Amino acid sequence: MLLAEERALVVRYAQLMAKRGLTRGAGGNVSLRRGDRVAVTPSGVAYDRMRPEDVVVLDLAGAVVQGALRPSSESGMHLACYRSRADLGAVVHTHSIFATVVACLRRPLPPVHYLIGYAGGTVPCIPYLPFGSAELAETAAEAMRDANAVLLGGHGLLCGGPEIARAFDTAEQIEFVAELYYRTELLGGAPLLDGEQLADVRARFETYGQPSPSETRGD
Repeated sequence: MLLAEERALVVRYAQLMAKRGLTRGAGGNVSLRRGDRVAVTPSGVAYDRMRPEDVVVLDLAGAVVQGALRPSSESGMHLACYRSRADLGAVVHTHSIFATVVACLRRPLPPVHYLIGYAGGTVPCIPYLPFGSAELAETAAEAMRDANAVLLGGHGLLCGGPEIARAFDTAEQIEFVAELYYRTELLGGAPLLDGEQLADVRARFETYGQPSPSETRGD
């Protein structure tokens, strides 16, 4: 089976996404890239029943390389992000409550807390576009050029990272920041980090955590 390890990771993080409350039902999707191949969750399969062999392997143009099931309806959005940014190794799309609330308001997520550094700064919000559409894929990928997280208007949250653990962590942390934003707005709003503070946060995040496996191997 092609990309056996990667497909197992996709299942693991898709199930974790549901377990952590970042989506409902079979909503959302997860992908992992290795070279010019992408392992992506299948369309409409319940996460608790998903197996590694259900995960579909695509090339960067969207052709099915291996897999009997239909790939996620948002696979085009994942592929557009990979084509736009060679540094991305994984993409996670969630329907988490607070991030989706902000997305439904069509607002960017401002820097109310330093953990927005996972995204690189203010999280942009793109207009509503039909799910699964080429317009959504290209607009989201364009917004992701300068950010590791993007709010999809009237839809949800899209996050990327060099590896799947980082992309998933970004999705969780941005959901946390979105909840803080929601709650502080109820109390009249919070002061935001300024440009100098955000620059400091970004610099600190460059050395935050452990090196990725590729950095450790020297790939």
